[in-house]
Amino acid sequence: MAVSDVVELEGHIIDSGLMERAFTVVMDFGGEFEIEEFEVGKHKDQQSYCRMRVIAADESELYPILHELHQSGATLASPTDATLTPAPADRVVPDGFYSTTNHPTEVRVDGDWVPVDNIEMDCAVVVDGVVRGDDGDVTVTGAVSAETKVLNAIEEDDLVVTGDAGIRVRPPERPRDSSGPFGFMRGGVSAERPSRSLIRDIAEAIAETKAEGGRVLTVAGPAVIHAGAGEALADLVRTGYVDAISAGNGFAVHDMERATYGTSLGMDVETMEHPRKGHKHHIYTISEVIRAGGIEAAVEEGLVEEGVMYECVANDRDFVLAGSIRDDGPLPDTITDAVEAQNAIREQARDADLVLMLCSLLHSVAVGNCLPSTTRVVCVDINPATVTQLLDRGSAQAVGMVTDVGTFVPMLAEELLE
Repeated sequence: MAVSDVVELEGHIIDSGLMERAFTVVMDFGGEFEIEEFEVGKHKDQQSYCRMRVIAADESELYPILHELHQSGATLASPTDATLTPAPADRVVPDGFYSTTNHPTEVRVDGDWVPVDNIEMDCAVVVDGVVRGDDGDVTVTGAVSAETKVLNAIEEDDLVVTGDAGIRVRPPERPRDSSGPFGFMRGGVSAERPSRSLIRDIAEAIAETKAEGGRVLTVAGPAVIHAGAGEALADLVRTGYVDAISAGNGFAVHDMERATYGTSLGMDVETMEHPRKGHKHHIYTISEVIRAGGIEAAVEEGLVEEGVMYECVANDRDFVLAGSIRDDGPLPDTITDAVEAQNAIREQARDADLVLMLCSLLHSVAVGNCLPSTTRVVCVDINPATVTQLLDRGSAQAVGMVTDVGTFVPMLAEELLE
């Protein structure tokens, strides 16, 4: 005998494609659906509503359909409280734990919907302010809260949300005008766009973010320095349009190498010539910064007098340098413990309102995985595959621009500073 359940879709479900995705999910998983109620918003500021019965051959086929619908923003018409299961040990999640998306999420506890704090993808949800009896019943003992936790932060007996019941996901929607999430760049990744107009739009988004008291995080790869964009990025840091830098050891090394020797990885940034013994410059730079005791000490000593890292120190801008297996040195400021680096990146990402990713695939994906889908993201790279991979890894809110970063950053700075 067939089984069924009823889900609801609400919001700009037509324009955002949610209805189409919901129908596709049901059919792809071999189920059927019946529309029980459908109300279409007839004006731009009106939302639509759909009540849909999902039918499958048995429970084992119905559950995967409901799970996928839930991940896309559909909710059960008759929600129950979330199931809370104690973690069996430190860094161990219970069977069937709910793995988060990066969309705003709520969990139902004792009949109330509780927002999940610090939302990011691929985490568990832990609920505080309640106790769970031996019979599984939950009793509220104080202010109820919920937050995401990565696997290495799970502690024994943490009450972890399991299953899909009592969870509500709210993917960002695209309203019927052009003001949706980064609506000016709705169209995926393409090099066949007018660069000047797109850069102007990005500059306006950054200026708007700053005017509203928001924070701008820039993820930067060494190519920013190699391509000659370091000076322009330093200007944005100095003037406060960039509040924080997330990068690797190589970016900081070549930025300070340029400040000290005028080269990046041994190449003169201005003339593109390779001076004699220039290949040693980055090693000399690392050695001198180590001797000074770190980047801040090197700036205070006068060893580094310009560049992005100089402006970060001089203007008290936050920076995180996450190390890798390839690093020379590394610099004293580079975080070589992978878990510690993840936590530092996560803290930066949670504070960001707009993220500008410049030519750094690995760091861009790392930061992107920590971001909620409500954070504006711009990814710039000469290789369209970089942006595509970022989107494929879950950062669907990212918008991409395929261009030379050595042209993009100076043009962006010009738009913002003039």
